[in-house]
Amino acid sequence: MSGGLVALLDDVAVLARAAAASVDDIGVGAARASVKAAGVVVDDAAVTPQYVRGLAAKRELPIIRRIAFGSLRNKLLIILPAVLLLSQFLPVLLTPILMLGGTYLCYEGAEKVWAKFGGHHDAAASGEAALPDEDTVVSGAVRTDFILSAEIMVISLNEVVDEPFVSRAVILTVVAIGITVLVYGVVGLIVKMDDAGLRLAESPGKGLAAFGRGLVKAMPRLLTALTVVGTAAMLWVGGHILLLGTDDLGLTFLYDVVHGLEEAAKEATGALGSVVGWLVNTLGSALLGLVVGAAAVVVMNLTLHRRKARPEHAASETKA
Repeated sequence: MSGGLVALLDDVAVLARAAAASVDDIGVGAARASVKAAGVVVDDAAVTPQYVRGLAAKRELPIIRRIAFGSLRNKLLIILPAVLLLSQFLPVLLTPILMLGGTYLCYEGAEKVWAKFGGHHDAAASGEAALPDEDTVVSGAVRTDFILSAEIMVISLNEVVDEPFVSRAVILTVVAIGITVLVYGVVGLIVKMDDAGLRLAESPGKGLAAFGRGLVKAMPRLLTALTVVGTAAMLWVGGHILLLGTDDLGLTFLYDVVHGLEEAAKEATGALGSVVGWLVNTLGSALLGLVVGAAAVVVMNLTLHRRKARPEHAASETKA
């Protein structure tokens, strides 16, 4: 009897060690995948704050929370099952699908550039203080997040593609939850910095009060800078997806040009080579994203947007 109990305890110990090793493997895999996707995570964090500009302060965190839940839903219910099934049965489709998403990101970024420099002004610029519709803000943010989330998940998948199917699923789930909490936690802190500044400005200590006033004054500039960074990030990430995608599909010309410029920049700048090379690659990707996005904006304006404008024009003529 005692021998059987000892054997059972030995089996339990073996299982416990195996489970611990499995947890360690999942943790290492999740960390490796998250680090590889860090660039897109930064882009995601830079893009999101622009969506709450112009909203009432008390609605900022609820909107961020809605976007975060939408992002998590994107990752866990749509993207994760899709990339797992595609990687298992149709891995050849991952690149074309990702390139479609990259093209959409390029379009979004180029449209924002066109709105900024093409003479199009929103209601606030013309003196109307109408607040953005919250449902429209959330749906637009979640739609853009879908592409960035897909990029994060595919990059993460590439890092753990050799793992068994179940391990892949668990690792990607950990990555999806961890990155969502990180990104939207940081975004929440960013958009509430001005409120924290106001509270500090009312404190009796002169140093804290001065720091609080500085935060309040800095926030509009920070949000403006993040809007610029977010638009540039859309063009960069979208262009980079297209650059890598064309190379994967055998159309290597664009990738070879950008990679050649990157390597030349590294050799010419010595100790700063890695940083300068990255900047060259980023600039090349952003320029490609701007060109593709501009073409998409032209096509959309000549087709879909024109069709939408016709009924409005007809309705105005009928009223007249």
